Amino acid sequence: MIGAIIGDIVGSRFEWDNYRAKDFEFMTEDCFPTDDSVMTISLAKALMESGYGLADKSELGTTDGADRIDTQLVSDNAIRYMREIGTNYPHCGYGGRFFGWIFDEVPMPYNSYGNGSAMRVSAAGFAARNLEEAKALAKAVTEVTHNHPEGIKGAEATAVAIYMTRSGSSKDEIEDYINEFYYDIDFTLDDIRDTYQFNESCQGTVPQALEAFFEADSYEDAIRNAISIGGDSDTMAAITGGIAEAYFGVPEKYFNAVEYFLDDDLWGIVKEWYNK
Repeated sequence: MIGAIIGDIVGSRFEWDNYRAKDFEFMTEDCFPTDDSVMTISLAKALMESGYGLADKSELGTTDGADRIDTQLVSDNAIRYMREIGTNYPHCGYGGRFFGWIFDEVPMPYNSYGNGSAMRVSAAGFAARNLEEAKALAKAVTEVTHNHPEGIKGAEATAVAIYMTRSGSSKDEIEDYINEFYYDIDFTLDDIRDTYQFNESCQGTVPQALEAFFEADSYEDAIRNAISIGGDSDTMAAITGGIAEAYFGVPEKYFNAVEYFLDDDLWGIVKEWYNK
């Protein structure tokens, strides 16, 4: 989860001022957490309150209890904590429809296929004990807002990539699975770097974020890849960052730096997640 938060923080200063290269200073005083971090943390809290935590390596690949997921409980807690926590940060950068959903008396899904579903879902991939559970958890926390098939698809692909990485799949295996079941990624970052434009949809963001991971040789390199193509930089780096954390781990210096950027409430949930 913290990999997504770091990606968001690093990418925050580039969202409206794209930098199409990799030679930028990684973290500066100009960085800040956006709605991507707030909602990532909110869904981690929702999963913990639903009985899930960071899945132990020994649990990966198991099927025990996988058919007994209480998806309604997970969805209910997703609604509860995205709203309870989200209302405390009204100016963190929510999109218009999501802002309305947070503050609406009766929140209803609004058929979105925006990339917000993928940027906040990383905890589902880390909590899942098997592939089907990753898909089910991703869907349960997503469809409460982003119930368009493309919105669910983007979240599911992200969670699946994280789960597969944690369970020992190679990049080639993950890429083959993504290409078969989710997106046909037939480009390199160099192919699109000069022409890629800001895109808030899952289908226009998640494949690019995945490619940034596939081409990376370290966690930091993955984030630099994501930011280097421009577009919705904080969200792109958040999606890439969650997957890269699962594959490479996060350097301790960046893990510790996150505390500086988060308030005590958000940082407390992050610590609770990793303690679980």
